[in-house]
Amino acid sequence: MEFDLENPLTSSEDEQHGWGSISALFAAEADHMISTVGLIDLSSRRDAVSLVLQAQFDCNLDPFVAYLAINYIDRFLSKRKIPREKPWIIQLLSIACLSLASKMRKTNLMLADFQGKEGFIFDAQTIQRMELLVLGTLDWRMRSVTPFSFLRFFISFFSPAQPPLLQALKAHATQILLKAQNEIKMLEFKPSVVAASSLLSAAYEIFPIQFPAFRAAVSSCNFVDEDKLWECSIVIGAATVTATDGCDDSSGMGVASSPETPVTVLGRQSSSSESETAVGSSSDGRELKKRRTTSTLHASCDHSG
Repeated sequence: MEFDLENPLTSSEDEQHGWGSISALFAAEADHMISTVGLIDLSSRRDAVSLVLQAQFDCNLDPFVAYLAINYIDRFLSKRKIPREKPWIIQLLSIACLSLASKMRKTNLMLADFQGKEGFIFDAQTIQRMELLVLGTLDWRMRSVTPFSFLRFFISFFSPAQPPLLQALKAHATQILLKAQNEIKMLEFKPSVVAASSLLSAAYEIFPIQFPAFRAAVSSCNFVDEDKLWECSIVIGAATVTATDGCDDSSGMGVASSPETPVTVLGRQSSSSESETAVGSSSDGRELKKRRTTSTLHASCDHSG
């Protein structure tokens, strides 16, 4: 069955144990957060995410496949370090995570087409070994709880509940989430907080009249920490503006974004802060060469402390 990011805990076994309830989803999200964000090597992440986004553009991938692949990359890099003297592992990791994400989403992915544009070519056995390493590192927990898992819940707070309006709100929030994933600071917040912040940003941009009531309803939710919601709104606003200003057509996620965010109406005075850009362009001019890795990948990817 295709993995639906909006229903990560839905399966016959989960339903038997009552995992389908929204309270169970909020309870489970903490287990899917990265507690060691500071251990992620920014350079490795930047290169890996850049490769995934390039593959999305070159292969016309489902954006949710790319999103899920980056989720796997972040979780992997929070537990293992990539040796700087072995940059080819970054490409192999990106390919393996894309492959796993496409399998979860039941999407065909032509890895051969993508590999031909990069500096190394890996055979199927090498990619499979890397997939197994990723699976083991992530404890085989591939049904990630992401912000998309909470969109439906928070959209229910929006009024009027007219299908066209709700669909537009969800679509705009989805684009915000896809763009904001590039910012590593987003990993510091619970998926539910990120979801609520993206919907508030979307409502502020396209439904300014309904925004105050929507903000009040979301802020009063027992599952939401209003301070974290405000902090996340600052980060998500800066991330989407940066993505819009700095992206080109290769990102495949170009969406107009207002420089103003819900932060200005959350009743607090925000201060601007610089954030490191988590995604950059990969270096050009790599010489194409075929390389088969015969050494053990476990030895190359050290566990983080």
